[in-house]
Amino acid sequence: MGRLFGTDGVRGVANADLTAEMALGLSVAAAHVLAEAGTFQGHRPTAVVGRDPRASGEFLEAAVVAGLASAGVDVLKVGVLPTPAVAYLTGVLGADLGVMLSASHNAMPDNGVKFLARGGHKLDDALEDRIEAVYESHRHGEPWERPTGSGVGRVREYTEGFDKYVAHLIAVLPNRLDGLKIVLDEAHGAAARVSPEAFSRAGAEVITIGAQPDGLNINDGCGSTHLGLLKAAVVDHGADFGIAHDGDADRCLAVDHTGAEVDGDQIMAVLALAMKDRSALRSDTVVATVMSNLGFKLALEREGLKLVQTAVGDRYVLEEMKQHGYALGGEQSGHVIILDHATTGDGTLTGLMLAARVAESGRSLKELASVMERLPQVLINVPDVDRSRVATSGELASAVTEAERELGATGRVLLRPSGTEPLVRVMVEAADIDQARTVAGRLADAVKSALG
Repeated sequence: MGRLFGTDGVRGVANADLTAEMALGLSVAAAHVLAEAGTFQGHRPTAVVGRDPRASGEFLEAAVVAGLASAGVDVLKVGVLPTPAVAYLTGVLGADLGVMLSASHNAMPDNGVKFLARGGHKLDDALEDRIEAVYESHRHGEPWERPTGSGVGRVREYTEGFDKYVAHLIAVLPNRLDGLKIVLDEAHGAAARVSPEAFSRAGAEVITIGAQPDGLNINDGCGSTHLGLLKAAVVDHGADFGIAHDGDADRCLAVDHTGAEVDGDQIMAVLALAMKDRSALRSDTVVATVMSNLGFKLALEREGLKLVQTAVGDRYVLEEMKQHGYALGGEQSGHVIILDHATTGDGTLTGLMLAARVAESGRSLKELASVMERLPQVLINVPDVDRSRVATSGELASAVTEAERELGATGRVLLRPSGTEPLVRVMVEAADIDQARTVAGRLADAVKSALG
């Protein structure tokens, strides 16, 4: 698996790459590293552990709990809940550590282990590196001092977590959702109970699909990565709109009443204007990645708002938001972070806030989303090239300059080396799809010539 920790914890095929032994060992290592860092000083440590409904989550949860308790950490098992719920509970319960077992939007055979620091925030890279190093040393036989007697961790079910999280979601809503009919696609995932409950308590009429998780059907043809079922259900039921989550419910995409998709950029545009009206959009700024559509930036500029862009990945968005105190950020894929109310992307919270804007404004989601026009976007992957020379090739720089001159203010070029494969991604946006295709094809040829 190379480096164990990726951008979102440790992931792999459950029981092949990610084994029970690894989950147990990583949990012991995490406990030791946080103890070294002084997190547990002066009190008995506590961890919150949750999971999505994957079958493999059952044995991986048992392994994580065993590892933590054997290292002297008390464990609160919150069961099947979304990643943002585990983050919220880690913070509100004053726990020293949170652990979420999920592979998000990945297919059912995969799973993952994500550790959260006190407060429900993602661990720093340095702590993840240290956990990996301690895990490897233990795996190769280095002994560690094991608590005995009353020193071992105690384990209990924390069933109150569901209601506590739903109550939090309802409490932060600016207005109720009475009169709205909404279809929710839960991806047979972690929000199958939470999301319908929250929308119903907020006053909406709720129709659910993908809300019967059996441990095997998570993300299977449904949810935020497969919007076909949701589009059909919204139209069939005459609903105002639909909301789709992924397996661990940290994403939200939407479908308007006509069945048209509303992506993460459009959702952020709608929420940005709503938050500006409530004086909640600090510095009149939104944070997004470089992959956000140029139409998003142009829409914000028209409304007098600013866009700060980061590298691809919601962790970089969150870092920028925390560093400068911004309130709203996210990705085109539907990871939306509302930092006043969540420490991570929260699909249910995002959907509720979007619904609140529809209810409060009396306008349809289609009309609200029209504030932003998505420019045609063409993406070409150019394989078998030296991705390390993207930033230093003079030939490539000249080709990009020429393309940008041709596109002008209503177009954009992005060349991005893959983080995992020997390829370069060429992305071109333009007001005209034919122009975008032509420029992208020419740049792809330039990449092959310069870096091949």
